[in-house]
Amino acid sequence: MKSGRPLPGEYGAHAADDINLVAGDDAVAALASQQSLVTDLFASVPDTMIRYAPDKWTLNEVLGHMIDDERIFAYRALCIARGDARPLESFDEKEYVAGANFESRSLANLLEEYALVRRSTIALFDSLPAEAWQRRGMVAGYSATVRGLAFHIAGHELHHVGVVRGRYLGLAIPESHRRVLDEALAAQGLDAEDGTPWEEVRNELFPKR
Repeated sequence: MKSGRPLPGEYGAHAADDINLVAGDDAVAALASQQSLVTDLFASVPDTMIRYAPDKWTLNEVLGHMIDDERIFAYRALCIARGDARPLESFDEKEYVAGANFESRSLANLLEEYALVRRSTIALFDSLPAEAWQRRGMVAGYSATVRGLAFHIAGHELHHVGVVRGRYLGLAIPESHRRVLDEALAAQGLDAEDGTPWEEVRNELFPKR
């Protein structure tokens, strides 16, 4: 059963731009299709210790943060899907990264963990009954549905894909990734011609905030 696309008010207002990047109305399909995009992107990076500014994370830390965020939002979705009415607290992403020591791990090890977490997330969402997707709870002070949290995971991931390609690598869009990116562009009524520099696309997809 498809999740359906969340409406405004089903997720935090801060996540709206990221969620707008996610194509379609099926959270599970989006998460499954984006996995290869992330894996191929990070596997192609020659140096995961680079930073685009002195105070920014390394690419190992970016990937580690994505894993942390997915785990936390999947747990939040689990709680709400099971009918747990207790408010769920926020977390400080910078403190989580600082406490993780992602830089001591190999990229291959982080990608293996990413794949395991994604399989777990998809297994959770794939098992939900139809009525669970629109169950609602309080998360970090805002009201959210299960499907809103699921789309957050997918949108947050696309946001960081854009940052990695634009800020860290500054590469043109590879053909193998174009389908997912074209869907994200189309969701905003935009278009990309072959050879368009990623930085130009990133400025459209991921406006500064």
